[in-house]
Amino acid sequence: MRIFLIRHGETIFNANRTVQYGDTPLSDRGLEQARQLGERMRDEPITSILTSDYSRAYRTAEAVHHSTGAPLEVQTSLRERHLGDHRGTPFSELTIDIFAKDYHPPSGESWEQFYERADLAWKEVRDYAANNAAGDIAVVSHALMCRALVDRCITLPEELIPADGILFGNTAITIVDSVTNTVTLLGSTAHLSDDQITYPNHPIGM
Repeated sequence: MRIFLIRHGETIFNANRTVQYGDTPLSDRGLEQARQLGERMRDEPITSILTSDYSRAYRTAEAVHHSTGAPLEVQTSLRERHLGDHRGTPFSELTIDIFAKDYHPPSGESWEQFYERADLAWKEVRDYAANNAAGDIAVVSHALMCRALVDRCITLPEELIPADGILFGNTAITIVDSVTNTVTLLGSTAHLSDDQITYPNHPIGM
């Protein structure tokens, strides 16, 4: 059994380099990315889909549902990190590094709180895979969550780490062997045409 860990499609806030609100919808390009993702997943034996309830993730998961016919289930622990009062602020207007390891956004999640939730999210995914899934699982989430899961919960072979750092583009696919809990494909956007590839706003290596 494999777990396909997928980042959502692009939003206007991604494109405009603005700190994301929780429930930001997909942009037109994000919808097209989701469509291309769905086509990529059509021939995979996906039997279950777990997704963050945020609109950008849910709509991306719907594209996988439409192409595979797999049922879709919400898992709220897969939400993106809550950046509190900074949400809606252009990155160019920030006066502080909101990704600093010791920074706790006002009204948001500290890294410690976020990592605790990420650990729980992966445990819930693994439990679901063990108890409910008849085949491969698609898990649709967010950039920082994907990075936290790969850093903390999944074994990443050194040979798969890009020389210029890990970066999860919009609708990037990471495949995990659920038996060994090891990454076999990292952050692939091969299903997108060149003009459709977009990347997250957080720094490489975050």
